[in-house]
Amino acid sequence: MRKPDYLFEVSWEVCNKVGGIHTVISTKALNVVKELTDHYITIGPDVWRESKEHPEFEEDSMLFSDWREHAAREGLRVRIGRWKIAGRPIAVVLDFTTFIQQKDEIFKNLWETYKLDSISGHWDYIEPALFGYAAGKAIESFSRYYDLEKKNLAAHFHEWQTGAGLLYLEKYQPTVGTVFTTHATTVGRSIAGNGLSLYSQMEHLNGDQKARELNVIAKHSLEKLAGTHADAFTTVSELTARECLRFHEREVDEVLPNGFEDRFVPEASVFEERRASARAKMLEVASALTGDPLPEDTLLMATSGRYEFRNKGIDLFIDSLGDLNRDKDCPGKAVAFLLIPANHYGPCKDLQDPSQNHLTHNLHYEEHDQILNRIKSKGLNNSPDDKVKVIFVPSYLNGNDGIFNLAYYDVLIGLDLTVFPSYYEPWGYTPLESLAFSVPTVTTTLTGFGLWVNNEYKKEVPGITVIPRDDFNDEEVVKRISQAIANSCKHGSKDRKPDREGAHEISRIALWDNLIKHYWSAYDKALKSAEGKELVYYDKERIEKLPETEQALVDIHPFWRRVLVQQNIPEKLKALDELSHNLWWSWTQDAIDLFASIDPEMWTEVNENPVELLEQLPYDTLKKLETDKSFIQKLQKVYGDFQTYMAEKPKDGLPGISYFSMEYGIHNSLKTFSGGLGLLAGDYLKEASDFNIPLVGVGLLYRYGYFRQVISAGGEQVALSDAQDFSRLPVTPVRDEHGNWKDVHIVLPGRTVFARIWRVQVGRIPLYLLDTDYEANQEGDRGITHNLYGGDNENRLKQEILLGIGGIRALRSIGLDTDLYHCNEGHAAFTSLERLREYIQTGNMTFPEAVELVRASSLFTTHTPVPAGHDSFDEDLLRTYVAHYPERLKITWNQFMNLGRFHPNYKNEKFSMSILAVRLSQEVNGVSKLHGEVSKEMFTGLWPGYMTDELHIGYVTNGVHLPTWLGPDWKKLYEKTFGADCFLRQEDREMWERIKQVPEKEIWELKSQEREGLINHIKERLSVASTRMMDNPGQMLEISTALNKDA
Repeated sequence: MRKPDYLFEVSWEVCNKVGGIHTVISTKALNVVKELTDHYITIGPDVWRESKEHPEFEEDSMLFSDWREHAAREGLRVRIGRWKIAGRPIAVVLDFTTFIQQKDEIFKNLWETYKLDSISGHWDYIEPALFGYAAGKAIESFSRYYDLEKKNLAAHFHEWQTGAGLLYLEKYQPTVGTVFTTHATTVGRSIAGNGLSLYSQMEHLNGDQKARELNVIAKHSLEKLAGTHADAFTTVSELTARECLRFHEREVDEVLPNGFEDRFVPEASVFEERRASARAKMLEVASALTGDPLPEDTLLMATSGRYEFRNKGIDLFIDSLGDLNRDKDCPGKAVAFLLIPANHYGPCKDLQDPSQNHLTHNLHYEEHDQILNRIKSKGLNNSPDDKVKVIFVPSYLNGNDGIFNLAYYDVLIGLDLTVFPSYYEPWGYTPLESLAFSVPTVTTTLTGFGLWVNNEYKKEVPGITVIPRDDFNDEEVVKRISQAIANSCKHGSKDRKPDREGAHEISRIALWDNLIKHYWSAYDKALKSAEGKELVYYDKERIEKLPETEQALVDIHPFWRRVLVQQNIPEKLKALDELSHNLWWSWTQDAIDLFASIDPEMWTEVNENPVELLEQLPYDTLKKLETDKSFIQKLQKVYGDFQTYMAEKPKDGLPGISYFSMEYGIHNSLKTFSGGLGLLAGDYLKEASDFNIPLVGVGLLYRYGYFRQVISAGGEQVALSDAQDFSRLPVTPVRDEHGNWKDVHIVLPGRTVFARIWRVQVGRIPLYLLDTDYEANQEGDRGITHNLYGGDNENRLKQEILLGIGGIRALRSIGLDTDLYHCNEGHAAFTSLERLREYIQTGNMTFPEAVELVRASSLFTTHTPVPAGHDSFDEDLLRTYVAHYPERLKITWNQFMNLGRFHPNYKNEKFSMSILAVRLSQEVNGVSKLHGEVSKEMFTGLWPGYMTDELHIGYVTNGVHLPTWLGPDWKKLYEKTFGADCFLRQEDREMWERIKQVPEKEIWELKSQEREGLINHIKERLSVASTRMMDNPGQMLEISTALNKDA
């Protein structure tokens, strides 16, 4: 028997625990690693979107690092490491989202080549299919990069989700021996799940026709084509082999019974202790829920698995419990745990609440839940008189569910019996797991495992009951289950010992040591089948590689390290440094004059940036200033005013506000703005500072800001991007108590993006800015915060994810949780998504409850009716970056998309950030009275049945921060005429009446001075521009002469 030199095993459940296939591959891996070592490579999807440590994957940047870089150049984004299971096989996790925007072309090619019918496939088909396609490309890339084409290569693809990868290899690298395993047929599962008869009608069914009737054409088509074109077609049981022959019209080449690796079963020395601990916990929970103190010898039983009500036999199990509870001869008390994950929103806060005496976790829409309704209809009320209690646990038992806080196996070990009366179960891992933990089990002949046990043991054996089941004997099955439970109830713990020993003994025959041979046989068949394709492959695609010559080069480039040098400012001048790092100076004339007086020429050269001014000043100049009594006196006066200003506390009772904006125009030295939106935001912070409002700003820190426009010698517009040196800006790192720089993590497809948190002090208001341009990030992600509104639509989306989601996380990292969240334009609308996630995942709220809380504390300001001012994104792009959010919010993908659609359920409509902001904000305002009316007209369709005038959209006219925009002489006039505190009394209409007392001549002289300054500035700019463009000097002199301040 020939074994592969390299084996690639591909599954949606590699490093991604979903169901039984994960158990198959993860427990089998140890046996394969023993044989192939690191030539065994597992491939799974990169779908982990949490910032905490991946529970199953451990990345190793050194593994195949050269190929990883090569793959990236080919458009394959992969992470390579180890799967954290026994054997620690190599794992490659693939980011398939890079192919989402190419999906139409990919599926078109698969149709043209294989007639794969993907047209009806939705996202639950598209994403796995693209993952399979990406896996095929990765195998091709790896084998070619390492010149493995002449080796014995095998690729094992599990389930229809990976079938596109098999089809890809069949076309582009057919020398790879491909194995396809279907763990269930799409048509068979759909027939059973829809309550139709499968087994009695199988000989009369046509797979293609039935797929069309049940609307599973795409999945069936991919599954059938993968089985047809595989070098070896396999399945997990004789039961499913019959389905494959009927629905796919091909006999399987090998049946691969699912084995088991018992390394995670506790050793005998601690087994009983773990069992006793699990029983104690289950009795504690059941007693609290039912209000009935249960004795130690209560029979504890369970069923578990996916929420497939009929397929898993959950209906018959509940029916049998109802019959047993009504049986007066029931020999003892029993508790049945239904360990079936469902749509819940956290653990029940009070297990002793009599209105919820079946549930451990709060269910969404429990009145429509099939399990709960069946329990109640069978009279299983968990009353003190009931001998049979039923506990529904709708949470994954992962050790952190909030009630048991035990993993599934740590609960399983404490049971006395499990029941799995499945109608459709191609194999059935759950009864096998029970046996491995010495827990007797009940199953049926419609499970692959039950049928396999019957074939292995020709007579009944203690530890397992295999009930005959068909399309018509449900009542008989219910009766047999009740008998099996009653028999267990009769026995005490000692009398159950033979059954427990028998259960453990049966599990031994299913160990992988005994079953792995079937896999080697399948790989042998696949390699033999692929042999005949070798000539076709080389004739079609012979690739000749030129010999490589490597020349050793001496690296003479310097190695640069970043070093931060602490500026040495004399003690008497320390206040200058503090003043320079608070933008209060930018609207305080005395402070501006103070900095300008240090070195007027240099002040102009550094663009009036006091941080850079102090950085560039010679130390001799600083020493002279230290002894300049006049300067020190001015400094003390300005610094005293600053300290008085900063010392004033906000008024009690004011709500805390978070203000999110893509841009802030505070001063020219900080390039975080492009125009009016930013200037408004900057003035907003300054005004909040002056009026001592408890507000915090959140934005992004751009390396290049917004582009600077110049006109070239040829007359073309040229966009220049000038890099900002953050060490010369009034920004400071936000650090934790240990001095570490605080950052936020956001998981994007295939990698984690890190953003540092900077703080800018705008008077009394802190402004927190996020920046990705540093070494922790990949090169492409460093560019997220390079340019304001820079890059393509994808980069814009990444910026808005960072601003909204990252902004909320930054506030939480700092320890801030404000009362109101204000979005300045729709760019920051993702703040609401992150807040919804917090309420639902942390606060255990339902989606409607969370929406109400988010709306009640959100304000959205819209600035323009122009479509270009309202960002929108294609569904494909959204699916690439935020496909995980609906699951976090406990809603469907379509519900999620509808949050950003003007017309719900319009599939071709883009996701609008403004619509998202409007839907999740209680208050919406335009920026003028007219714009408020226009905004009402724009959004009126979101509330059918309401008149435009009834909408909650208002207006707040844009204002300016007066001290910023007044010239120095005008400020003096205002303060002389209206009082030194005039800027804090701008709403006082009587105060403004005093302007009439100012002589018109004085106002005219001030205007003339400002006009003269403007004309001189224009002349200076024209001179610079004309020199750059090499204009006619005479013409420029003529223009300059014509510019007259008195015109």
